[in-house]
Amino acid sequence: MASVMTKHISEQYDTELAQIRELLMEMGGLVEQQVNNACTALINHDVQIAEEVRDVEARLNQFEVDLDDRCVSIIAKRQPTAGDLRAVVSVMKVITDLERIGDEAERIARMALTLADNPIPEDQYAIFRGIHNNVVKMLNRALDAFARLDVENALRVIRDDADIDRAYNELVRHCIGKMRDQPDEVEMSVSLMWAARALERIGDHAKNIGEYVIYQVKGQDVRHSGIERPN
Repeated sequence: MASVMTKHISEQYDTELAQIRELLMEMGGLVEQQVNNACTALINHDVQIAEEVRDVEARLNQFEVDLDDRCVSIIAKRQPTAGDLRAVVSVMKVITDLERIGDEAERIARMALTLADNPIPEDQYAIFRGIHNNVVKMLNRALDAFARLDVENALRVIRDDADIDRAYNELVRHCIGKMRDQPDEVEMSVSLMWAARALERIGDHAKNIGEYVIYQVKGQDVRHSGIERPN
């Protein structure tokens, strides 16, 4: 009888965790959309899309609250141990990173509104567009790795973060040079650097998600370790 009860409790836990992960991926899809829309608004000087990004931010905040409540409830009711506890903790960490990515997307939307009255530059924000494309790929790969518990893909995300950092530094150098040569475009260059900084931080959060995959699967905390491959 005890074994039947244990199996029943285990099945309930699995069902509840699966529901949480499903909602988490829905939140992740919305976050990806927010990042894409914010960057599109900036590149095209599209005020309407920028405003839509800012409006959707409240939905992401509600996702965070609801998912956190579910995770706390599952810990309190099921008291998971070892691998099961790591699974819930990993979900809670990803929730936080996704909410912060949403914040960064909203920041890009604000920069888009700041830039909207300026003419689109001749290079059409080439470096920024490159960073945007790579960050979106990185975020998509991180979420896919988390959904599939794919350590190899998670490691690739962690390695890709260095490329985002280099591209961000290139954009900063480009903007500083432009401010020196064209003082009338200082405000525009500063806004673009802030938007690029937000993208760079989104890359950092995607990297965090990759690290949580390794933590969940391998039980290893690889933050700050510079690890290329877990044991």
